[in-house]
Amino acid sequence: MSPRRRRLAAPLAAFLLGLVALGTAAYVTLAPSPKVAAVSSVGGPFTLQDGDGRTVTERDLKGAPFLVFFGFTHCPDICPTKLFEISEILRAAGPRGDKLRALFVTVDPERDTPEVMKSYVSSFDPRILALTGSQAEIDRVVKSYRAFAKKAELKEGGYTMEHTSLVYLMDREGRFVGSFNVERPAAKAAEELLARL
Repeated sequence: MSPRRRRLAAPLAAFLLGLVALGTAAYVTLAPSPKVAAVSSVGGPFTLQDGDGRTVTERDLKGAPFLVFFGFTHCPDICPTKLFEISEILRAAGPRGDKLRALFVTVDPERDTPEVMKSYVSSFDPRILALTGSQAEIDRVVKSYRAFAKKAELKEGGYTMEHTSLVYLMDREGRFVGSFNVERPAAKAAEELLARL
């Protein structure tokens, strides 16, 4: 190699080495960081009363998946329909689903006392727990599930409740899984619940 080429080789090698180092630094700095799955903030601790006035908390449901539905006993159509669909799913689960539970949480505690709630759900599967509480307790649960509930006055007097019609699926640790489709064939929905036991 000629002396002139030797003199050019050293700066060229240094330039290329610097270019590689710069590219590596840029990649490390600008490359997207791996995405970490966010823990869902739907659901959480609650303290409510069942139809017999007993206290029920989220800890009582650990060990098996459960469904949560918000509604009220004066609801003309959505609530009884959803509760019927949930009942059919629990029935389809059979004896293997003995540990499965569904919560029917009132958004109208003013009218839905424990006695009223107990009477109302007696027409549905016994694994559906009807829960009520003070207005403050209900408001906390509605908020923690990111649900919606609002009193709407009726022209003829009295009121109804506008509310979320979503059915929530919680896992065996009480963590939110997603919305649960109760309108599909009951056997298919039961399979999904049983798979999570």
